[in-house]
Amino acid sequence: MTKLALSYHHTLFHILTPTSTTHSHLPFHSEFLHRRRHHHHLPILRRSLSVVAKAKTKELILGNPSVTVEKGKYSYDVETLINKLSSLPPRGSIARCLDAFKNKLSLSDFSLVFKEFALRGDWQRSLRLFKYMQRQIWCKPNEHIYSLIIGILGREGLLDKSAEIFDEMAAHSVARTVLSYTAIINAYGRNGQYEVAMELLERMKVDRILPNILTYNTVINACARGGYSWEGLLSLFGEMRHEGVQPDLVTYNTLLSACSNRGLGDEAEMVFRTMNESGVLPDITTYSYLVDTFGKLEKLEKVSELLGEMEAEGNLPEIMSYNVLLDAYAHSGKIKESMVVFRQMQGAGCIPNAGTYSILLSLFGKNGRYDEVRELFLEMKVSNTEPDADTYNILIEVFGEGGYFKEVVTLFHDMVEENVEPNMETYEGLIYSCGKGGLHEDAKRILLHMSEKGLVPSCKAYTGVIESYGQAALYEEALVAFNTMNEVGSMPTIETYNSLIHSFAKGGLYKESEAILSRMSELGVPRNRDSLNGVIEAYRQGGQFEEAIKAYVNMEKVRCDPDEYTLEAVLSVYCFVGLVDESEEQFRQIKELGIQPSVMCYCMMLAVYAKADRWDMANELLNEMHTNRASNIHQVIGQMIKGDFDDAGNWQMVEYVFDKLNSEGCGLGIRFYNTILEALWCLGQKKRAAKVLSEATKRGLYPELYRKNKLIWSVDVHRMWPGGACTATSVWLNDIQELLINGGELPQLATAVVVGQMERSSITRDFPVSKAVYSLLKDVSSSFCFPGWNKGRIICHKSQLKRIFSKDAEIENIVGLSNSPFPFSGTRTPPPREVKQNSSSDAKEKSFRANTELMTSGV
Repeated sequence: MTKLALSYHHTLFHILTPTSTTHSHLPFHSEFLHRRRHHHHLPILRRSLSVVAKAKTKELILGNPSVTVEKGKYSYDVETLINKLSSLPPRGSIARCLDAFKNKLSLSDFSLVFKEFALRGDWQRSLRLFKYMQRQIWCKPNEHIYSLIIGILGREGLLDKSAEIFDEMAAHSVARTVLSYTAIINAYGRNGQYEVAMELLERMKVDRILPNILTYNTVINACARGGYSWEGLLSLFGEMRHEGVQPDLVTYNTLLSACSNRGLGDEAEMVFRTMNESGVLPDITTYSYLVDTFGKLEKLEKVSELLGEMEAEGNLPEIMSYNVLLDAYAHSGKIKESMVVFRQMQGAGCIPNAGTYSILLSLFGKNGRYDEVRELFLEMKVSNTEPDADTYNILIEVFGEGGYFKEVVTLFHDMVEENVEPNMETYEGLIYSCGKGGLHEDAKRILLHMSEKGLVPSCKAYTGVIESYGQAALYEEALVAFNTMNEVGSMPTIETYNSLIHSFAKGGLYKESEAILSRMSELGVPRNRDSLNGVIEAYRQGGQFEEAIKAYVNMEKVRCDPDEYTLEAVLSVYCFVGLVDESEEQFRQIKELGIQPSVMCYCMMLAVYAKADRWDMANELLNEMHTNRASNIHQVIGQMIKGDFDDAGNWQMVEYVFDKLNSEGCGLGIRFYNTILEALWCLGQKKRAAKVLSEATKRGLYPELYRKNKLIWSVDVHRMWPGGACTATSVWLNDIQELLINGGELPQLATAVVVGQMERSSITRDFPVSKAVYSLLKDVSSSFCFPGWNKGRIICHKSQLKRIFSKDAEIENIVGLSNSPFPFSGTRTPPPREVKQNSSSDAKEKSFRANTELMTSGV
């Protein structure tokens, strides 16, 4: 067999997976030494192969004339012929096409043409060319060409045509050798006809043509794939050894593949030992089959034993063998066993590579063991194992999912210092983490770094940048990033649009959210549940409660089933309005759906009960949180609200819960803290609310909250709920007072930002946050007012500030922030001023209740 032919047929042979069967087990070595006899021996073929199998019907597939061969891949003549044949019409003359090449091309050149058509799956042109060559003298096909065309037809399942070509060889005086026999055996074997493949093997022997290693591997593979018995496979294995054909790596891997699919652990162990005794070195495929076999049997420790035997015999396994086993343990989440293998390989003197460490880093990260991840990465660097881009990508993903967003950015700087080239996955992971963590400055710098490298950011990267701006309430910057994305040809996805919608929603910018939805409709981008959840949130934050409920009802029209987020958003609408009955019904529905109401749901209900003076219900709900065995978070937050963790030692438990939730990113964080602050403020736990607000800002939430310079001190509460907004405003006023007491200079203007971007609209005064903060500031002084030039700000000038704070100079805090004793029973009588202020809102509440009853009746 020529070198070229061997190369070609090795490309034909692939390890195929046999179907799973159950068989009894015969002694391995005895079967290896005997040929197949009695029932394993099939009768020799006495007939033409063309009647063995009927052809599969195939539709004619015309070549694409636009497909041209890569320049420089072949010689000029071969390249020209391929291109001419590719553009030849179905009934075009091949003879005329080849006239110009007569006596210029060798059979080796024609073999290249057939291989090119094989890569394209163009069996029609291959067959037409072959038929033309059969009629010629100058390019009469040899056995190699016959083998190629048989292989091409076999890959397409055209067994009758393959058999016909094989049968024609004798008529065209082309002697059959092991080459052509192997080609036809492979054709039948790859199409699941292993019985015919075995008959052809017997026919070879009758024709006194000795099968070679490729022939036997092809037959064994076909039999394993077709479900031939394990004993039969061993018989074939023994037969080839008896014939003097030594099994190679492909042979052993084929048998191990059969063991893997049939769950034959003992047999796999014997095959592997025989392989080592024969001096055949295993490869990564070998170990993959071993791990797969024993993994299914839940006996992965057996693979460690086999590796240990190799170590003891002085045959040190390659690093890939340990990595495959490590990966299997990692997929099962078995940290202890993974570390045992890791130390085993180190003890054997096998140096871990970047792939080894990557597997372990990912395993520790998925289990939330971030300290071990850091230690392991340090060990990797100390051991002079150079991290690659994949290693950094895993670390970026691990710490990003864990909420260590700034550490992700540090990893990027470390990567650049180590001269490890980031890839697109790196940039996407980095910017995604910056998006979750609201690190817009870092996201912008990473985007600039990509531009300097000549990389066009993907839509995922741009979405992360937009997300980061949205988390920091930088709406204009988010829109600029969105427009830039379109300009550079990175098309926005549904996630991009949803990111914008949710950014606007948190600030109550419902008109902007509506505009994004309209843009999506114009461009044919279908809105999904996440889009509509954002719209509901936008309407609620903007005080458009009826529109929020309408959006919820309309979800059914666009075939979007509500999820837990949707139900929470609707509950928040009822909470803002103070509808107790509707809130209770919604809370009950969440439970009836089998969903554990989140801490946010409980806090909303506590706020509703507090507003309605239903202290018994609030107390009952807090007890329910405290006794919740399914969630430690519910227990801790419930106890924190009641004041059980106020001392420094116990407060660490509250901090631990807040840190755990930090991994979910700013999006969930803002919703989480808004609901807790709402509950605390409404329950009269104002000092505790201020402490929780401090924890939120410490974790990077509400970056826009407090800003000050010589001219202006501002508190921006437009993304908070009324309770949180009142808490933040109170802290802000007390800080201004403290500044004055300590001899500091007051700013020219104090500003409370209660609306995002719709400053000129008069309706902004009706925003829930706007009304709550305005009422609080008016209680402090009538000097606070909405200026004519900006309806989204409440301001007070320096001269007025001095009068306010000098008048109350003896008071420790201008706004008292204390924790009222929690009333375990009874009701609270609101002061007359509060009753008067709420008289108009009561009428609005009744109107909203009537409208929502009509709308939700269809849900």
